[in-house]
Amino acid sequence: MSEVVARQVRVAPPNGWSVLRRNRAAMVSLVFLIGLVLAALIIPLFLNDHIKQSTEDSFFKPNTTSTDGTRYHLLGTDVNGQDMFFRLLTGARVSLGVGLVAAAVSLIIGTIYGMVSGYAGGRVDGWMMRFVDILYSIPRILFVMIFISAFDGYFKDGLDAMRLWSQESHWVWLEKITRTLIPYSRILILIISLGLVEWLTMARIVRGQVLVIKELPFVTASRAMGQRWWKILWLHLWPNLSTIILTYLTLTIPAVILDESFLSFLGLGIEDPAASWGSLLKDGAQVINPLDSKWWLLLFPAVLMSASLLALNFLGDGLRDAFDPRSSDG
Repeated sequence: MSEVVARQVRVAPPNGWSVLRRNRAAMVSLVFLIGLVLAALIIPLFLNDHIKQSTEDSFFKPNTTSTDGTRYHLLGTDVNGQDMFFRLLTGARVSLGVGLVAAAVSLIIGTIYGMVSGYAGGRVDGWMMRFVDILYSIPRILFVMIFISAFDGYFKDGLDAMRLWSQESHWVWLEKITRTLIPYSRILILIISLGLVEWLTMARIVRGQVLVIKELPFVTASRAMGQRWWKILWLHLWPNLSTIILTYLTLTIPAVILDESFLSFLGLGIEDPAASWGSLLKDGAQVINPLDSKWWLLLFPAVLMSASLLALNFLGDGLRDAFDPRSSDG
């Protein structure tokens, strides 16, 4: 009986948040990420419109003023004369947004799948896990690349057709939305495709926890009282899984950002004039040469992306140490 009680207590440690607050690396990472998100969302709104446009000031070095003296380029400019500071912030919006939304999609799919599989048990659990094993055998990057290549044209044509229809119907607001979404068509497909491949690990983690929690006394008592299975999943299992799911969500976001950056580096991600960290790294790599290196185009996106991924990993490790019951196992 004492072993069962101990296992029940370990499912959701009452001092998890206090453990997290004592983790300096995790708290510094959390503050950095919050500051980065706020900066990416707020600062571009207050920048001068001239900063956001393409100019003739190509490849200006950091801490320089534009030719006409109206703009100050803190981090320099790119090949199109666009301000790198503004591009980094808008790239952060895209990369962090893709990471968060795709990870949320994988969380929803993986959590539901893992909870149903673990609670059902028996043959149902076996067949569902074999399906996960089959999907694991498919190279995820190859799947995403094929998915983008197959559906990008159709998706973009659909958005363009909706734009023309809204223009003919004089629906100005819908025309503006569709015109804005067209450059981001690949990103929308990328979010869907990454969400469809990243849920596998989440499903396994959730299923393993459900196999333990469903044998605890409060779940057994709920079944004995005739409570429906979906109510047990929602009222009893989900609250005990929420912190673990949050932990692994934090660890999924960096993986999604890396995948998006890799695909954008290959030219399969976001399209100009929009930007992400991956596309900025691609642009910077194209102008690196021994004779005249435009080092700032590669350095600043690489540093910001590396710092963000490091902070996400530190925060994820801190959450796992605080809330994952297996993290204290020997």
